[in-house]
Amino acid sequence: MFIDTHCHLTYEYDSGIDTVIERANNAGVSALICGTANPKDFQSALQVADDYKNVFVTIGIHPEYADINPHDYITDEILHHPRVVGIGEIGLDYHYGTQTRDAQIKLFESQLQIATQYNLPVAIHTRDAEDDTKAILTDKYHGVMHCFTSNWDLARTMLDRGFYFSASGILTFKNAESVRETFAKIPNDRIVIETDSPYCAPVPYRGKQCEPSMVIETAKVLANIKNLQLSELETILVQNTTKLYKKCNVKL
Repeated sequence: MFIDTHCHLTYEYDSGIDTVIERANNAGVSALICGTANPKDFQSALQVADDYKNVFVTIGIHPEYADINPHDYITDEILHHPRVVGIGEIGLDYHYGTQTRDAQIKLFESQLQIATQYNLPVAIHTRDAEDDTKAILTDKYHGVMHCFTSNWDLARTMLDRGFYFSASGILTFKNAESVRETFAKIPNDRIVIETDSPYCAPVPYRGKQCEPSMVIETAKVLANIKNLQLSELETILVQNTTKLYKKCNVKL
């Protein structure tokens, strides 16, 4: 089995959520972790997890919503839901400028405090914000660098701090040689995979709406990078994911 460690299942998929999850199961993607980014999606994500017993959830507020107070939305009741396995996606994003930098950092640090309080791993979004990410994300936290495409310098630092790294469909892109080189260096016991669906569809589906079933294509490329049989990688990924997300109680 494979686990898609980050997919947005609250999105309105063209085929409908029932079909999307059925296709994932048929492809051998037997567990899905639904990431959230907008507080408006929290309850619908929990409803998906209640409806489908192979779905888990991470709860978090993306840096684009930097003006939000997370304590107004990330409640004790939500975090004690049995299928909430982590805090995410959270982090920093300066791709469109640093106008909201201070507010992003405040939001990020507040959610890290929540993760520490509840002893939950974090799923980190970082884009064009490597220096601040390194400064804030010390070894007192644990989690995964979601959809990791940053440089080896950041990867090396976060490896030293115990973090995992998630490969998305970007790994399969023709122009992503530097990402493949980075994942070649990351130890096998620190890798997981995701689709980030409905975004980042891997080759040969690039340009189409991404679904969790497509994580298999990323796994094939990652297995080649790591000189592993796909079945060997499958075992490694499940072991890593269940160590990362301890509440994600699945078995091979």
